[in-house]
Amino acid sequence: MNAAVIEGVVLKELVTHTDERGFFREVIRETDEFFDHFGQWSHSLMYPGTAKAWHIHKRQTDWWYVIGALKVALYDTREGSPTKGKLMEFLMGDTNASCVKIPPGVAHGCRALELSHILYVTSSVYAPDDEGRIPHDDPTIGYDWTAGPAIK
Repeated sequence: MNAAVIEGVVLKELVTHTDERGFFREVIRETDEFFDHFGQWSHSLMYPGTAKAWHIHKRQTDWWYVIGALKVALYDTREGSPTKGKLMEFLMGDTNASCVKIPPGVAHGCRALELSHILYVTSSVYAPDDEGRIPHDDPTIGYDWTAGPAIK
């Protein structure tokens, strides 16, 4: 995975408490430094092999939590950002328990490696004028959503 870091993106590693009954995992607290405020909570189901990209917001912040396994890619489009034009990719899900904060102006997408659920909180309620799309094959970004794992 690409280790590049995008300004304002926060990847919070989660702690899992496991016993013979199962597990408990806390995702977000209102007191977390990376959490601003709650606007809406949504749930998206993705079938294996499907990709959703690129999605972008002008004002809204997203916080994602994944059940299953996703390959996530983020691309910084923000003018004046020290990481403008940087690409960040990482795995999220059952074996990579984390929560990610995606700030406005950071394009985001993902590909399901297995049946996966994205549970996400947004900083505001759905507003059509805040929604943006960039083609999945945009040559400026140059990301290949069909590429498999690197051969090592």
